[in-house]
Amino acid sequence: MNSLKLLAASCLMAFGGLAHGQVERVVRGNLEMENIPEIPEEVRERLLTYQNVRGAGFQGFLPDGGILISTRFGETSQIHRVDMPMGARSQLTYYDEPVGGANLRPGDSGEFIFARDRGGDEYFQIFVFDTQSGRVRQVSEDETRNGSASWSEDGEHVAWYRSTEGDPDWDIMIASSDNPDDRRVLVEGEGAVFPGDWSADGTQLAMIRYYSITHSDLFVINTDNGDVRQLNPDMDVAYAAHEFEPGGETMLVVTDAGAEFRRVVRMNVETGEMTDVSPDHGWDVQAMDLSPDGRTLAYVLNAGGVSELRLMDVRSGREIAGPQLPVGLIGGMQWDDAGERIGFTLNAATSPSDAWIYNHQDRELTRWTQSEVGGLNTETFVEPELISFESFDGLEVPAFVYRPDSEGPHPVIISIHGGPEGQYRPGFSSTFQYWLNELGAAVIAPNVRGSSGYGREYVMMDNVFQREDSVRDIGALLDWLAQQPDLDADRVVVYGGSYGGYMVLASMVHYSDRLAGGVDIVGISDFRTFLENTAGYRRDLRRAEYGDERDPDISAFFEEISPARQADRITAPLFIIQGLNDPRVPASEAEQILARVREVGGDPWYLLANDEGHGFRKKSNRDFQREAETMFFREVFDLD
Repeated sequence: MNSLKLLAASCLMAFGGLAHGQVERVVRGNLEMENIPEIPEEVRERLLTYQNVRGAGFQGFLPDGGILISTRFGETSQIHRVDMPMGARSQLTYYDEPVGGANLRPGDSGEFIFARDRGGDEYFQIFVFDTQSGRVRQVSEDETRNGSASWSEDGEHVAWYRSTEGDPDWDIMIASSDNPDDRRVLVEGEGAVFPGDWSADGTQLAMIRYYSITHSDLFVINTDNGDVRQLNPDMDVAYAAHEFEPGGETMLVVTDAGAEFRRVVRMNVETGEMTDVSPDHGWDVQAMDLSPDGRTLAYVLNAGGVSELRLMDVRSGREIAGPQLPVGLIGGMQWDDAGERIGFTLNAATSPSDAWIYNHQDRELTRWTQSEVGGLNTETFVEPELISFESFDGLEVPAFVYRPDSEGPHPVIISIHGGPEGQYRPGFSSTFQYWLNELGAAVIAPNVRGSSGYGREYVMMDNVFQREDSVRDIGALLDWLAQQPDLDADRVVVYGGSYGGYMVLASMVHYSDRLAGGVDIVGISDFRTFLENTAGYRRDLRRAEYGDERDPDISAFFEEISPARQADRITAPLFIIQGLNDPRVPASEAEQILARVREVGGDPWYLLANDEGHGFRKKSNRDFQREAETMFFREVFDLD
């Protein structure tokens, strides 16, 4: 029995065991389950169509004119190359574990960096893949956690962060691209630090220390001697994307300094002085990339959840006409080395992710991939409606509502995002489309207070002692739902993962009499035990959002709001889903809520994957999760 299983077992005993009789735990391969019935073949077959929908994510321009993409053929997402628009996909990496994106080396080598962990433990190792030989070399050290690998402009060096179990202070590492054995600590960091952009001459490296979504620090490192200088140390701001301009004296930075929303500013590297580059759009700038010659800025706005691509002449501040894109979400945006083409991933509510390229010189937009939709008829896919509802204190809370194209009243699945600083955005979800078309269920995805994307004040409205105000937003949503003639207020399930899993459990505590059930995926069941048992490298990051359990007042508050300590109020059916190797929300959180609900007479369903972490990433595990969820929905919605 590994350490995580021992921790889960100890929580089970600490909460009194199974007072109402031992429920048989069935083991099938890497999956363990309780109360999940046999899956009918017709459910499995119909779900398989939706589960075989694929997406492709743009990863970079190859020097020979092709591109790299990430997509899944088989169990996990891997890196592939595509040589022409709509051309065949040639797989490059072949691993049992997912490959976390590709970062191409500057120049014409075609090498790229990728990261890979084991069983979802998030102890990522960094590797360099040589596309000429197919050989792979490891850059990072075993038994460490690594990420945010960043190439120097000449491709000669790589910088990344390294952390170790139990240590909240991360380091910035540097190594020769061709000789990883010469790796060294460039900066012994304090807290969670991430390397950023290199200056063109390689003498400066940006670094961000992250405290919370509303506060971070920006530094510049001298790469010769490791000296670190902080910019604007007295400002309470957040920094995000950043990039040195060609001369190295200034950088463009996405920040909310002096404003409610994030925008692009130019910052003097010596003085920290900032001047606006992008206008105040009333929405956050979510990403940016500067052309290699420093003349053209591409940036993406998050306009109420939908992406807008903007282009700007940096010298004049003049907006440049960009491509006319389908409504959707943009990610992974980057220029090619010539500064002529912008590659990105586009995902829409009714279409999975695909790679697109916009030629800035001739204003030509080209779709490079068209991902499969499992043989489904895309005309049946449902687009959401953006609504808002009034919460208990008068706050207007936005939500996206998907309604089936059939006669109601429909059962409802309220899907609550994680984070808590996340934001539901209307990207493609084959799961949502399955619920709509096959179960006849409406789907509502609210962005309760604490969500990002709606300004600095909104994202802080659920901090520490205001935690349950966001749960009250779900109560207000139930009130709104009851007024909709096409929605069935007697058949509502709350569904969510991670922090969304906490929201599910808290909603079950407060509103079990108004809910048909809840699906808690890798959710927090007690903030105190969560903070005590989450991986040490991230504990301080979570304390900044949730509060410090070592403070007696906060500890008492955690006990007051803990779903595990109010399990007697959870009277509606509950389904708990967990990955054993989860370093974020450890399996003990699932085991303790399972034990407590059983102790007070409940009979939850339970699914544990021994080869997964914070959510299921392997296709076979996800397939079974969806099958089991379907059976749960059928039961609580009383579907034939």
